[in-house]
Amino acid sequence: MPTHRGAPETGQPRRHDDTPEDLGQVMGRIARTLQQEHGDVEATLSSITAAAVATVPGTDMASVSLVIHRHVHPHAATSQLARDIDALQSEFDQGPCLDALREEMTVRVPDLGAETRWPRFATEAHRRGAGSMLSFQLFTEGDNLGALNLYAELPGSFDAESESVGQIFASHAAIALSAARQESNLRSAMDRRDMIGQAKGILMERHRLTAPQAFELMVRASSHTNRKLFDIADELTSTGAMPTD
Repeated sequence: MPTHRGAPETGQPRRHDDTPEDLGQVMGRIARTLQQEHGDVEATLSSITAAAVATVPGTDMASVSLVIHRHVHPHAATSQLARDIDALQSEFDQGPCLDALREEMTVRVPDLGAETRWPRFATEAHRRGAGSMLSFQLFTEGDNLGALNLYAELPGSFDAESESVGQIFASHAAIALSAARQESNLRSAMDRRDMIGQAKGILMERHRLTAPQAFELMVRASSHTNRKLFDIADELTSTGAMPTD
């Protein structure tokens, strides 16, 4: 089990050798690390949670929860316990990510053993070894939610300083995560464009079509088979055959 760390007496984040480190230096280092991930969302999330454990006073474990239509999807958990506790929110359909974070930017749970807002979730999380919890909203998009969750083994591990440092960190993390997601989506769009271009090339060579004619043929196949254009292109480039049903 990880060793519990209380809030540093100096009011500054601690390195692993327990010496004070300026928060600006911490955030600068984290920002440089995240920039190196180049659109890899999972790698970015792993960097976020690892840095959170090392940065926010009192933190033993961390995870990022992506909530999609009230289902919690744990990502980049720094321990199996953090991953399991996140999953409990989907199992019981209650918890900070599902309810409180829709209205609050930050939620602090001082003692999961005495928590009454989400009784089933809190009771089971406490039974599994979590004492306190601190959550920060990263983004909201309709029914979709992103949250940074920090956990400690002991009750009362998070104080106002933890919340203040964590909020600064979460703000940087939200920006980094948004940039990674946008870059990932851009790369996906480019990959799809390239795939469609390859499929067009196959049809142009095989049937002596122009580029617009090849694209129109794929659009018609998409309409007739009720499948997405990219799926048509993917099958054509993979098998060499145009889908017929």
